[in-house]
Amino acid sequence: MISKAIIKKVSIAPRKARLVVDLIRGKEIKVAKAILMFTPKSASSIVLKLLNSAEANLAQNINLKSNDFYISEVYVNEGIRLKRLFPRAKGSGDMIKKRTSHIVLKLSMAKEIKEEIKEEIKEEIKAKKKEVNIHGTKI
Repeated sequence: MISKAIIKKVSIAPRKARLVVDLIRGKEIKVAKAILMFTPKSASSIVLKLLNSAEANLAQNINLKSNDFYISEVYVNEGIRLKRLFPRAKGSGDMIKKRTSHIVLKLSMAKEIKEEIKEEIKEEIKAKKKEVNIHGTKI
């Protein structure tokens, strides 16, 4: 995981949000955005904003292209339930539970790019080790 975005207390039922979230799990950012733009569900606009937020976090923290990343983890947890009263016959009432959601989205780097970066880091470490003498002083 390199970038993470969380949205809490979204006024949509977790069951409805999970339908949209399941569509984009494991996809690249561009593909996921295209899917969300053309999905006729109310949760798709919320998840799209969350994806844009995670991408902005990525751009701010690390100077890498967003094309190299995919959605590694995305899940919906149940938030608080707002309890409301629905009037019924003879002065009684039924309880309505308005459900909310907490949505978490995590972006990770593609495996090929991860391996390339690991190799670059290993080369840098080897170069630094060559500079340092046995006694810990630079040559």
